[in-house]
Amino acid sequence: MSRFALRAAVAGLCVAALGVAACGTDHRDSGKPQVVASTNVWGSVAQAVAGPDADVASIISDPAADPHSFESAPADAARVTDADLVVYNGGGYDSFIDKILAAEPAKRTVQAYELRADKNDDNEHVWYDIPTVTAVTAKIATELGDVDPTHRQGYADRAKDFDNRLREVSAAIQRIAAGAPHAPVAQTEPIAHYLLLAAGVVDLTPHGFEHAIEDGTDPSPSDVAATRDLLTGRKVRALVYNSQTEDKLTKDIRTTAQAADIPVVAMTETLPAGVDYLEWQLRNAESLSVALHSEAQ
Repeated sequence: MSRFALRAAVAGLCVAALGVAACGTDHRDSGKPQVVASTNVWGSVAQAVAGPDADVASIISDPAADPHSFESAPADAARVTDADLVVYNGGGYDSFIDKILAAEPAKRTVQAYELRADKNDDNEHVWYDIPTVTAVTAKIATELGDVDPTHRQGYADRAKDFDNRLREVSAAIQRIAAGAPHAPVAQTEPIAHYLLLAAGVVDLTPHGFEHAIEDGTDPSPSDVAATRDLLTGRKVRALVYNSQTEDKLTKDIRTTAQAADIPVVAMTETLPAGVDYLEWQLRNAESLSVALHSEAQ
């Protein structure tokens, strides 16, 4: 008997013998499959597929947290160990999950980076890549269906519905490509890499600058000067700004953009409070579109 099947049987006995109130409030007592996601981004995607048939929990949900440097607590490791399915980014982004899974080689997982559409592209911010998110959604439905065959069709139906709604995001991105083809932009980090590619937008930021900021190191003086020149010389139409992992230098870059009347488009690595994945991505696409069109006028 699988861990999920055993847990479901125990939960059923608990309800029958003692009543729901006596069974406690721990999600593991619900008798449903337990899904743990590394961040609330993938948690939101997983929840869309799980619906009412599985419980989903996210380890990182704080908008101020940096998944790159997050250190898991023993309680986080326990949640991953107890999960029926773990959904995470991979690609070195949420490496704390890899460390936990090293002791759980048989754990059922969905790793987004492995499912990215372009295997030659090593940018790990794959939640901004709609084809990858589509693949992740389908894989979550398949894995949950294997864990919980009774609700297999429900998982498949919700994944299909989510895929249909993802097309709204793709359509918004394509409108950027049509309305502002090859528009030049700068980024403080390569966070929106896939969004910019899909929108046909050209990132002119020095590669060394973006990756130094992402890695938490100091960019070379020449890369800093070149990035500032893009803004002061008004060679770009927007600055895509990672507001979640800002530091003194990136704040200075933002100030430079604002002084040059370059629109700043703030983007994050986890969901803002009160929105789901689809709402978030639509907002991101619309914010970029507004910035590019306002600068073109």
